Amino acid sequence: MSGKTTLLTVYLLLLSLAQLYAQNSWDGIGLETNVMRGKIFRHTKKFPVQLPKSVNGFELNALFQTYGTKDWQQRRGFPLVGFGMMYTDYGIDSIYGKCISIYPNLEIPIVKYKKFQWTFKVSFGLGYVTKDYQRYPTFDTINTAIGSHFNNFSLFATDLRYRVNQHLDVQVGGNFTHTSNAAFRTPNLGINSYGTHIGIRYFPTTSQPEKQVKELTPLKNRWLMQARLGLAARENFSADGPMYPIYIVSAFVSKRYRSKNKVFAGLDYSYHTNMYAFLRNNEILPGKEKANSWKSAVIVGNEFLLGRVGIMMQLGFYIKNYAIPEDFFYQKLGGNLYLIQREEGFLKELSASILLKAHKADAELVEVGLGVGL
Repeated sequence: MSGKTTLLTVYLLLLSLAQLYAQNSWDGIGLETNVMRGKIFRHTKKFPVQLPKSVNGFELNALFQTYGTKDWQQRRGFPLVGFGMMYTDYGIDSIYGKCISIYPNLEIPIVKYKKFQWTFKVSFGLGYVTKDYQRYPTFDTINTAIGSHFNNFSLFATDLRYRVNQHLDVQVGGNFTHTSNAAFRTPNLGINSYGTHIGIRYFPTTSQPEKQVKELTPLKNRWLMQARLGLAARENFSADGPMYPIYIVSAFVSKRYRSKNKVFAGLDYSYHTNMYAFLRNNEILPGKEKANSWKSAVIVGNEFLLGRVGIMMQLGFYIKNYAIPEDFFYQKLGGNLYLIQREEGFLKELSASILLKAHKADAELVEVGLGVGL
């Protein structure tokens, strides 16, 4: 399911962005390559002690420079979008293997000065890892980091770039990658790596298409009552066990600001049938299993709006935890695809979402949801 939901995310994001780049020329369309080198970050004591000396990767990224065909592009400072592929060698092939990943990505400019530019890139997609934890038919129980071949792959990068001319850019930067299936299959400690990279960009015609700058009417800083129903699934604490559904309900209020962001606050509720089964099977808290299988939390967050796509960051603080708490707070990170966006009427928003929930560096689940805004 994790691979399928991530693949669906890639498809929906590409579909939503496809109309933006139907240009009659190659202006702003280019190709980027990066060579990466880094290390695995051992984020928990449970992570295997066999760490490679280095992690090496190669990225190929198709680039599309926005130039104002949609209002959100101008409001966001004409960001650059792309669709990338990466090959990652985790250094010890017999344990961690290699990862082949595909992902849409978005690059936001931070600072521009003459021919220099500092940017930030965020990417979410699908990764196929060649080695995973297995007890049968092959014996590989050292790799407790990855429990399945298909995984979520996330890349965050920052670049310092120099524009040589209208066709060629050179760059150097830092990056962080995360690969996991969010406990859909266990064990799932995930692989986190950090490092540096160098790269070049080539644009056949120009990297700077003529911008379509116009006078934009500011959007209202409106308030919305919002709700989201979510579904996730995960194994319990042992590998190769049954899958248990997790039911999630979120209710919050949001306020749009600066015509391109939404800040929100509210409540999260989740019921974990895997915890209920664990308590029943081990005769823990008899008669009180259901009462100790749900969580609730106060949430705050921000959503960055890019047309029909929203990138959401949420922080939650538990009011009530289930029987075996992981931490007192958590993060959710992911995206919304808006099926309905209206300024008037009762139903103003309808969205499909995919969110990754984690406690610091440990992923807990992937939530697929449907949300409304009234």
